[in-house]
Amino acid sequence: MTLAGVEGEDRQDYSRAESRVIRQRSSRLLGSLLRPLRGRVIVAMVIVAISTGLQTAGPALIAIGIDTGLPAIVERADALPLAIVVLLYLAAAVVGAVLMWHYTMLSARISQAFLYDLRGRIYRHAQRLSLEFHESYTSGRIIARQTNDLDSIRELLDSGIQGLIRGVLYMVFIAIALVIIDPLSAAVIAASLPILALLTWWFQATSQRAFRATRVHSARLIVKFVETMTGIRAVKAFRAEQRNQREFGEHVENYRAANAKAIGVFGIFDPSLVIIGNVTVAAVLLVGGLRVAGGALAVGVLLAALMYTRRFFDPMEEMAQFYNSYQSAAAALEKISGVLEETPSVPDPTRPIELRQARGAIDFDGVRFAYRDDRVVLPDFELHIPAGQTVALVGSTGAGKTTLAKLVSRFYDPSTGTVSLDGVDLRKLHPKDLRRAIVMVTQEAYLFSGSVAENIALGKPAAERAEIEAAARAVGAHEFITALPDGYDTDVNKRGGRVSAGQRQLLSFARAFLADPAVLILDEATASLDIPSERLVQHGLTTLLADRTAIVIAHRLSTVAIADRVLVMERGRIVEDGAPDELIGGTGRFAALHAAWRDSLV
Repeated sequence: MTLAGVEGEDRQDYSRAESRVIRQRSSRLLGSLLRPLRGRVIVAMVIVAISTGLQTAGPALIAIGIDTGLPAIVERADALPLAIVVLLYLAAAVVGAVLMWHYTMLSARISQAFLYDLRGRIYRHAQRLSLEFHESYTSGRIIARQTNDLDSIRELLDSGIQGLIRGVLYMVFIAIALVIIDPLSAAVIAASLPILALLTWWFQATSQRAFRATRVHSARLIVKFVETMTGIRAVKAFRAEQRNQREFGEHVENYRAANAKAIGVFGIFDPSLVIIGNVTVAAVLLVGGLRVAGGALAVGVLLAALMYTRRFFDPMEEMAQFYNSYQSAAAALEKISGVLEETPSVPDPTRPIELRQARGAIDFDGVRFAYRDDRVVLPDFELHIPAGQTVALVGSTGAGKTTLAKLVSRFYDPSTGTVSLDGVDLRKLHPKDLRRAIVMVTQEAYLFSGSVAENIALGKPAAERAEIEAAARAVGAHEFITALPDGYDTDVNKRGGRVSAGQRQLLSFARAFLADPAVLILDEATASLDIPSERLVQHGLTTLLADRTAIVIAHRLSTVAIADRVLVMERGRIVEDGAPDELIGGTGRFAALHAAWRDSLV
């Protein structure tokens, strides 16, 4: 599935070809999830079939008791036939209940195993997908896949399927029993089936549209909420609360209206079902009563026929509820299968080349890169960075600096040409060696929930505490860490809530230092630091960049001063290349940038 397909997954209308593809995709996913569970599923089906059969036997046993047991008592004072029928009735009820308990427990285990597998697949696959996917697929939508959509599938597995299976088997067994004890009553019920089928067809067609709409509006509601909470700083900074509240209110109203339409469908279906059932019961009573009066039918058989007729229509409501759950779960499975069908735009190599000890030489050979066909960022790019060299990238916004860094990190692959590390194409390099050799520190400096020490050790989970502290000291972070309530064991909370933006950046430097990559990329990594903090961290940066290849993207030219070489980029091309002092003394673009920076300090 393409990203365009993922972006359009919340549409309510699909062409016939699209619907077929989506159904096939969902069926493949469903089959792969059920395949390991097929043994337990078969056992569960056998148990529920036996249990339903025993429960269906009740009215027939009552008929036997009335027509055979009671006359035996009245005529011969023999209570044994009635006692046998009563014992059989009780035994069928008890065994049926025990089997249903076993089925409920087994189906719960099947459901949990199914959801465990599916939840793990979503998480693992979402991590494997390339940065391109995550930059296009909003966080709210991926959260909806893991929460709202999985809940819909769980609801179907826990109760919906059980209601369907029992309902279908119940109707089949009742039909068989009626044909055996009174074929004419069975024919009366059969006469109602065309009307019942027409009603069911209308319900399926109408509810499908209605429940798809509820799923679409539910997903949009979740996305809006998650994005608002994630971007709450921007919301408050731009006083967007009222606008967001209005937009959220529109989503809530659309969701309410969609649910009202879905409920309205049931409002027509349920009463119609009751009417059909009652009319059929009345017809069976009329036809059977006349035959009882004429002596052609026993009273017990009539009673059993009436009970069977009444019970025949009872599962229909449960089956309608199942269809409700099914529509919701089917829509959820479509979206989940769409995510799982997504292939990484940066795939792992089939025959990876190992590079355990990288030196750090970077080469761009004939590289062209475009995010889209009409958005070429690097038109024809050539670059060689020797191992151990610190290169500063400067230039205006949109010049291609961050794109270059993402290509070196292999967040993206070039459209044409190669990016290589020590002569090995990054597309052929073993992923473990690639991640060990190249580390990128961004402006965001994301911290995960957990302790300060755990966040520093992200790139080297087995690191000893002494190594973690040494990394923090090297970049100038040790002093502020020890001042925290629990030092290195302080929980930074979600998104680093206990530390400032500048401190988060220092922690990300310590993380990179501990990982000890051959190539280090700093993408505006000092942007969150004020001038005094930046001066304090300059020594740490010098330590961090020593003895490794470094690519530093910065607007602050004070950071550029520590570089061996400066590349000035404009529109995806290198327009200047040289040592900082050499370019400052010239008359080019970098000299102008440096002069403007000095004037800003004055």
